[in-house]
Amino acid sequence: MKTLLLIRHAHTEMAGRFCGHSDPELSTTGRQQLSEIVTRLDQWPLSRIYASDLKRAVQTAEAIASIHNLPIQLRTGLREIHFGDWEGKSWKEIEKADPAGASAWLTEYPYNTPPAGEAFRDFQQRVRNELAELAALIHQDKVAAAVTHAGFIRTALSLIAGTPIGSIAATDYGAATELQLAHQEWCVKDLSTLCNIGPFT
Repeated sequence: MKTLLLIRHAHTEMAGRFCGHSDPELSTTGRQQLSEIVTRLDQWPLSRIYASDLKRAVQTAEAIASIHNLPIQLRTGLREIHFGDWEGKSWKEIEKADPAGASAWLTEYPYNTPPAGEAFRDFQQRVRNELAELAALIHQDKVAAAVTHAGFIRTALSLIAGTPIGSIAATDYGAATELQLAHQEWCVKDLSTLCNIGPFT
């Protein structure tokens, strides 16, 4: 069995804003969360640690790596979706600056792309490709951690469940979602009905 833990990075000062490819460091709150994240992961014998190359993911992964004495392998495919001109803005700021665009984004979610942003279908394919590549990289009977972002995790679970992303709740900062590769398909641990997007080897 191959196991992959999708771990959301810890808190940043940009919480509540469209962070995307913006690159803030962890906040004081986020740094305080690291010990709890590390403790929560004690139950898994990690063999590899992957991370988005954005600082908030790297800094979270560094705390995990220091305990498990493992190197961090950075992967741009684990990045959050890029919000284009909306990067760094709050929803109120977006509504004020571009009310028509904000309304269209809500109505057509997730398929309306922010100006100069990454189209959701492109992001969805990036997530699909990344899951396939990680499936190939993880050794049999091993557990790997991938420190990533809320949008990546929601999109991955949406693909696995075969349901719209709007039905997938956001994960908390530092939360881990356990995936297992069963019958060449990624499945969510303890939820056998959430099993899709294969075959992967």
